[in-house]
Amino acid sequence: MANFNSRISIIHTFLVCSLYFSDFGFLQGVTSFGINYGQLGNNLPPPEEVLELLTTLRLTKARIYDTNPQILSAFANSSVELIVTVENEVLAQLMNPQQALQWVTTHIKPYFPATKITGIAVGNEIFTDGDKTLMSYLVPAMVSIHGALVQLGLDSHIQVSTPTSLAILAESYPPSAGSFKNEYYGTMSQVLQFLSSTKSPFWVNAYPYFAYNGDPTRISLDYALSNPNAGMIDPYTKLHYDNMLYAQVDAAIFAVARMGFNGIEVRVSETGWPSKGDANEVGATLENAAVYNRNLLRRQLKNEGTPLRPNMRLEVYVFALFNEDLKPGPTSERNYGLYQPDGTMCYNVGLSALSTPSTTSTTSSTSTATVSFTSSSTKAATMEYQSLVYWMFVYLLTFQVFMRRLF
Repeated sequence: MANFNSRISIIHTFLVCSLYFSDFGFLQGVTSFGINYGQLGNNLPPPEEVLELLTTLRLTKARIYDTNPQILSAFANSSVELIVTVENEVLAQLMNPQQALQWVTTHIKPYFPATKITGIAVGNEIFTDGDKTLMSYLVPAMVSIHGALVQLGLDSHIQVSTPTSLAILAESYPPSAGSFKNEYYGTMSQVLQFLSSTKSPFWVNAYPYFAYNGDPTRISLDYALSNPNAGMIDPYTKLHYDNMLYAQVDAAIFAVARMGFNGIEVRVSETGWPSKGDANEVGATLENAAVYNRNLLRRQLKNEGTPLRPNMRLEVYVFALFNEDLKPGPTSERNYGLYQPDGTMCYNVGLSALSTPSTTSTTSSTSTATVSFTSSSTKAATMEYQSLVYWMFVYLLTFQVFMRRLF
C-alpha cells in the first residue's frame, strides 16, 4: 500500500510540474493593462459597442474622463473595471462635504456594484493646469469625496486619487534624482498624506514621446520606444533601464519617497504614442506608435515591474482606445487611438487578430484593418486549454498503466 501511495504521489508531482512549465501555468494573462476611453469625438461608437470591443479584446480595465451615465449603464454586469473622473471644473463645489455626498449619491451609488467602479480620479493634471486656485481645491475635494464614500459604505471598493503630469518633477534623470518642483511641495505633501492614509495609488501620466519629441538628437528613439538598446545605468542605484517609461515611473517613485511616502504604489494613468502629427512633431508616426504600444503590451503580458520595484507589477492604462476628432491642440492630440471610431484598427499591437474576409487580406502589422472579434488572447486561451487537455490525458494514461501493474 505504501508503494502504491508513493507511485500516486509521483504521478501527481509530475502533473503539477507539467502544468507549471506548460503555457497553462500562466492563464492569468494581462492583469495590469487598462485602456483610456476618451469621448471627445462626434463619430464614436455607442458605449454598448465599445463594451463589446473591450470584451472581445479581453481588456478588463478602463478609465473614462467623466461619469457618463450611458457608459456606466452600458458597462453594468460586465467584467470591465472602471475608473471615473471628476472634471476639473467641478472641483470647487465638491470641496463641500454635502455637495460631495450628493455627487457620489447621484453619479456613483446608482451604478455600483453592477458597474465595477474601482476608482475616482479627482481632476486631471491639476498641478500643471496653470490655475493655482484650482490646485487649492484639489485636496479638500478628494477628502470630501472619500468621506462621502465612507458614509455610503463604498470606500473599501473605490479608491480616490488624482492623475498628475510628469511636468511636476523638477528632476527625472537619472531616476534616483526624481523630485517634485518646489512650488508644488505644499499641496503635493497633502495629496501624498491622503493617498497614504487611504492606501490609494499615486497616478502619473507618463509619455516618453514628449521627451523624445522635445530632444530627438539626444534621446535614443529605441530607448523611448522600448526597443532593444544599451539603455542606461543609474549611477547611484546601479539599476539598469532599457526603456524610458520605467525610468520615468521610478523617477516619480523617488520623488514620492523624498516626500516621506515610500510605501505608496505608483501607477501609470496614461501613456501612449501618436500615430500622426504636425511637421514639427518629431516621431509621431504610425510605425512608432505601433512599436511603442506593442512593446508595452509585451511587457504587460510578462506582468513586469520597474527596476526599482521588480516584484510589483506596473499597472498601466494606455492612451487611448479611439482617435478623437474633437480634441484641441496639435494633430497628434487627435491621433493617439489604437482604433478608428468605425472599429478599424489604426495599427495592430497584438490585442486582436485581423479579420480575413474573402475580399481582402493584409500581412502588414501596421496597416489599417477591420477588427475581427477574435482576440489573440482568445487564441492563447485555446492553446492553453489544449495544453491542459493534453496533460490530463497523459495523467490518466499513466495512472491506468500503474493501476494495471498493481492489480
